[in-house]
Amino acid sequence: MKVAIADDDPIVCSSLSTILTATGTADVIWTANDGQSALESFQAPGGRPDVLLLDVQMPGMDGLEAAERIIAMDSAARVLFLTTFADKEYISRALALGAKGYVIKQDVASVVPALQAVMAGQTVLGAEAVANLSLGDEDKRTRKNPADTVPRRFQTLTDREREIVALVADGLDNQAIARRLYLSEGTVRNHISAILAKTNLANRTQLAVEWLSSQES
Repeated sequence: MKVAIADDDPIVCSSLSTILTATGTADVIWTANDGQSALESFQAPGGRPDVLLLDVQMPGMDGLEAAERIIAMDSAARVLFLTTFADKEYISRALALGAKGYVIKQDVASVVPALQAVMAGQTVLGAEAVANLSLGDEDKRTRKNPADTVPRRFQTLTDREREIVALVADGLDNQAIARRLYLSEGTVRNHISAILAKTNLANRTQLAVEWLSSQES
């Protein structure tokens, strides 16, 4: 596939370009560091990529405005936001504009499966984006401390680790978890190793049993 990258950090553009090229995932046809440059590059002859990876906050014209103009110009444009900002307002606006996905820069390895999913016609949302999109302001004000409801054995786990435990309990293997969360299998394995160490459990079977038991209590 042909991919373009717009991010205000040149190092991010360079790193992503290297990864996508080295893995044979895509040819990066151009990079930009602000929305205006991205718009101009997209309009240039031969400048329309299969997927545009776009950051939200950039100097001058931001990613949301750039996406709005690009999609208005080409309704078939595939825009995938890749950003550190998980604000509900940003996510909602991006999807309303017609973006094909919104992924948080939590793991560089998530980019490749996200791109592949967009090319396959799917809309991609990272786990943090889904959580923030479904959690309203009122919910945020009234939400209990997770430590109040999470069993003692699992209280030392991060939100991401608990999410992985729940998927293990659902019977998903590492590959399926990686696809679901847009992570690499290696990252999932590392998370599970850390989870087993923190919970003092021997294997994923015990982990699943303990988790399911805790949800029933």
